[in-house]
Amino acid sequence: MSYPTHIVAVGGIVVNKKEEILLVKSFWRGWEFPGGQVETGESLIEALKREILEESNINVNAKKLIGIYSNIKEHVGHDGKTHVPTKVMMDFTCEYIDGEFKPSNETSEGKWVAKNKVLNLIEHPTYAYRYNNYLKGLDYPIYSAYQSRPFVLIDERTI
Repeated sequence: MSYPTHIVAVGGIVVNKKEEILLVKSFWRGWEFPGGQVETGESLIEALKREILEESNINVNAKKLIGIYSNIKEHVGHDGKTHVPTKVMMDFTCEYIDGEFKPSNETSEGKWVAKNKVLNLIEHPTYAYRYNNYLKGLDYPIYSAYQSRPFVLIDERTI
């Protein structure tokens, strides 16, 4: 029996005291909220804090699980060659602690954006979908399965 291979990832909707949202501009998808892959030996929360710090130079506290997402379609990566397996992602709200944005090897810009203006900047459909789930303000997480490239929602439910 072979073991399945999935990427596990986390994303953070970082909120400051003015109720603004941190967006970073990636080199591949444009404006998005920060996040990335969980590394071996890392907890979800450790990975979330590390990814946000690496992409933005911002320190956060994780607050609440927003959603659990399954991207169930494999695809070719940004380089046009690398096979990207299916992915399980968890998004959290995060409280800004400190730090000023600095570019990274994954992000060129960062800025704080009014909550109701974020969707004017996010172009990637999966990030827009996931941010919309944050805007719903539910007391419980959403689970959904989708495929990207093109984005097709396959299942959605609250859990």
